[in-house]
Amino acid sequence: MNMNPITDTLNRPLRDLRISVTDRCNFRCVYCMPREIFGPGYAFVPRKDLLTLEEIARLARIFAQIGMRKVRITGGEPLIRRNLEHLVEMVSAIDGVDDISLTTNGSMLTARRAIDLKAAGLRRLTVSLDALDDETFKKINDVDYPAIRVLDGIDNARAAGFNDIKVNAVIRRGLNEHAVMDLVEHFRGSGCIVRFIEYMDVGETNGWNLDDVLPAKQLVEQIHARFPLDPVDPNYRGEVAKRWRYRDGAGEVGFITSVTESFCGDCSRARLSAVGQVYTCLFASEGHDLRELLRSGADDDALLSRVRSIWSARDDRYSELRGLNVPIPGSGRGKVEMSHIGG
Repeated sequence: MNMNPITDTLNRPLRDLRISVTDRCNFRCVYCMPREIFGPGYAFVPRKDLLTLEEIARLARIFAQIGMRKVRITGGEPLIRRNLEHLVEMVSAIDGVDDISLTTNGSMLTARRAIDLKAAGLRRLTVSLDALDDETFKKINDVDYPAIRVLDGIDNARAAGFNDIKVNAVIRRGLNEHAVMDLVEHFRGSGCIVRFIEYMDVGETNGWNLDDVLPAKQLVEQIHARFPLDPVDPNYRGEVAKRWRYRDGAGEVGFITSVTESFCGDCSRARLSAVGQVYTCLFASEGHDLRELLRSGADDDALLSRVRSIWSARDDRYSELRGLNVPIPGSGRGKVEMSHIGG
């Protein structure tokens, strides 16, 4: 494959592609798909409008030609998508792609599914788990789903041979800050890395308020007081989580600080929605349609030209501007929902 890496207007390369395969989810988490919005009458994307698995793989091959090396499959809940293993097989076979991962709520991560995903070429898993006590976790997922069944999914993944499992917890002040130490204590020494995520203003439906954000700095101090920590250098430029290791050798913990300490300057991620819209920022108001081009019979050169033009014109730095309290271009328009483009 002829690979010609490019950069955007702020000299940021494209390295990561987040691929949403569905806008549907079996949870109704209050910070992502609140039930009062995504209730029984909500109109999800018709199946005919979703990109086929083959169309997704074709676009991934195009993105690989301009520098993309890592793919993360997301949703909604990606394990809802039928035959997802076939997509993993196709993407893992693309020249230049050296890492493919998946983010899931863990509810459908059966032993058989975990084995099949591993065999298809999936390398890493991230499981969302915002609390261990059922009162809090059920309040967050809003479908009466118990935490122990998510833990069972993690165990299934480990039994299938996944060694690099991350556990993501979104922390919202007044909702689940008490769950932080439970998660730390449960996963210390397990080989799984817990990552605490600041509650973000993604989309327009989660009722975000800055007062609800619990700064990661406070969480570091809280954990350090019980289990001393030392900072760890990033694994690579643009790594999202700030890494800390336990001094006693019990592993690592991470913090995603997109509210209090933005990392726009090193952001190397593009996002492909389930309907073929490319978003160059998690907080974007508008995407760039590739589905119409795909289905109009465009050849690979035309697709490559379009993708190159999208990335080379990119100038997004939403979190950085938010932190500076300056006007944000396009902020008057509604932001895309996380359930459409993943995290």
